[in-house]
Amino acid sequence: MSKKLVLWLVAIIIVILGVIWLAKLPEKPGKYDSFAACIKDSGTLFYGTFWCLNCQNQKAKFGSSAKILPYIECSTVDGKNQLPICAEADITGYPTWIFSDGTREMGDTSLERLSEITSCLLPTQTDSPTEE
Repeated sequence: MSKKLVLWLVAIIIVILGVIWLAKLPEKPGKYDSFAACIKDSGTLFYGTFWCLNCQNQKAKFGSSAKILPYIECSTVDGKNQLPICAEADITGYPTWIFSDGTREMGDTSLERLSEITSCLLPTQTDSPTEE
């Protein structure tokens, strides 16, 4: 083999190993992980659809912590129909939050309001030195 080919193979192997190493790094906790977990533990449910801009905005407020939320997708894959789980819960708009006491909030709800309703503590700006 030529030196050039060997160097290319070594470079490709290094890149592949680097990608594998980065993929296996533990994910840093999100700023709102404990808040989102508390909301989930409170029995609150968050109904939305993949095509709903307000739902995307709601998730964006949680940053990487959105994956912890008790999110229920209401749309069929084609975006044309509502899934039975949401019809049974009488979801008529998105996003809809249903709390453990049965009360509902519709629309893009502030984190402060979610904190107030669920009694979950919202992290303050000084709790985390880095922003998401």
